[in-house]
Amino acid sequence: MNKKREIKRALISVSDKTGVVDFASKLANLGIEILSTGGTYRLLESNNINVNEVSSYTDFPEIMDGRVKTLHPKIHGGILGRRGIDDEVMQKHSINAIDLVIVNLYPFSETVEDPDCLLSDAIENIDIGGPTMIRAAAKNYLDVAVIVDHLDYDSTYKDLLVNKKSLSLEKRFHLMTKAFEHTAKYDGMIANYFGSKNFRNESFKFPNTINFQFKKQQAMRYGENPHQDSAFYIDQSHLSASIGSSKQLQGKDLSFNNIADADAALQCVKQFTTPSCVIVKHANPCGVASAKNLIDAYKRAFKTDPESAFGGIIALNRELDQETATLIIKQQFVEVIIAPSVAKKAKEIISTKKNIRLLECGELTLSDDDVFDLKKVTGGLLIQDQDQEMVAMDQLKTVSRIAPSTDEIRDMLFTWKVAKMVKSNAIVYARNFQTLGIGAGQMSRVNSARIAAIKADHAGLSLKNAVMASDAFFPFRDGIDNAVKLGINCIIQPGGSMRDNEIIEAVNDHKIKMVFTSMRHFRHGFNYAWTCSLVLEKASRAACLDSFMSTIGSGYVTPSSTLLCFNISSGACQGA
Repeated sequence: MNKKREIKRALISVSDKTGVVDFASKLANLGIEILSTGGTYRLLESNNINVNEVSSYTDFPEIMDGRVKTLHPKIHGGILGRRGIDDEVMQKHSINAIDLVIVNLYPFSETVEDPDCLLSDAIENIDIGGPTMIRAAAKNYLDVAVIVDHLDYDSTYKDLLVNKKSLSLEKRFHLMTKAFEHTAKYDGMIANYFGSKNFRNESFKFPNTINFQFKKQQAMRYGENPHQDSAFYIDQSHLSASIGSSKQLQGKDLSFNNIADADAALQCVKQFTTPSCVIVKHANPCGVASAKNLIDAYKRAFKTDPESAFGGIIALNRELDQETATLIIKQQFVEVIIAPSVAKKAKEIISTKKNIRLLECGELTLSDDDVFDLKKVTGGLLIQDQDQEMVAMDQLKTVSRIAPSTDEIRDMLFTWKVAKMVKSNAIVYARNFQTLGIGAGQMSRVNSARIAAIKADHAGLSLKNAVMASDAFFPFRDGIDNAVKLGINCIIQPGGSMRDNEIIEAVNDHKIKMVFTSMRHFRHGFNYAWTCSLVLEKASRAACLDSFMSTIGSGYVTPSSTLLCFNISSGACQGA
């Protein structure tokens, strides 16, 4: 079998016309016949490119406002015809072979991003002929090439030059794969959008089926453990700073655990607006601090728990400067440093430690539109809003007789933000915008408090007049009694226990202060929850992944896959 296929005739019909004039001109100069439709035809003709309109080629006009133009046997027969098999029937019906199909699709996602988008507008922007041609060409890749991405124009043209107007089987296979990925993503957007609506154009949050698409960024040496295979997939449409969109400046390849921990660190440091540093180990913060400058923030974060910081992940919310970089290198072994940007001198300093993974993530923002947290469970998927809510100062409810000062309230809010990012049950001790002890992931809240106190003691940090934050309410007063023995002077917690009165009484007995947030921040389950975006009203929005890898490593997906797609059925139509 001749693996190369000469390109004699191309069909071009694109919604996104980026680069199409230049590419079509090059094809024409190679002597390739060009067929085209509608706006693409007019654009090419106006640029003096020799092009044949599809309606003239098929001898059948575009009808129904352009809905029917390429749906014709001379088009689809030309694309689907198998060379050496269907030649006779093609000749009988005057069907010429079409060797190259260049098609991209109506801008459905851009259309439905408009909050005033009508169902009729969405419907009109569902491409029919385009996906049909793409799938036909992709199915017949042994004989036909298909391009759905303008970024492939240059490489395709170079291949045509090298191979004397022909394309290799390898190239056609690559383009075929991208084509099916493209139509899968497109269909997923449509299903997500209409699955979250009823016929009255009324929206609801969770569609009947959910479709996600991620592109493989890299295969990894192993997963969470050496006996697990894994790969890292990203959402290409994600807009805000994330692990997936970060640029690695130096260091070894990121491991499965590096990515998960770096994401946890980044999500935590996003909570703070002043210069801040977060040190993470095993997806839990082990030191968090804010200060007037970055180096002081790092010093104070490290001081919380130097033992746990060893081999940890450092996330910063300011540019990594020379002074801070120098101290990090001098003071600790670190796996990953991630910051919005890295100064030139800081890069040079970090480069002395070749194995340190240094990442630039871009400007940090706290929230993403339409972001959901996902957690894989056996046989299904749990989906919820991402926990982006944060109580404001004026929303706190003072429940103790003694009211906290403004400075104490600021410390409480800092401590509360940290507790939000710590695995439940979470207890955090802090003072003056510095964590002093963190207790995470215990079955008993009392044990979390004990562990946090032990860490503070090991670090030589006094808890006198410190703040204690708990991610959920205290069920018994013993937590309060023990905190006071340690020196805790202020407590921030959600409240909501049937024993709240008992807890408040304990606080007043000890003459300390307590506020209720009326908002709980449980962080349960496997440390690596996913964070993704549903294609609903804003179809192009996405979010990054946390432990997206856990399913891959567990064998749900083969690491060799280029694209990963999810289609999860709810089993019931909520929009009816």
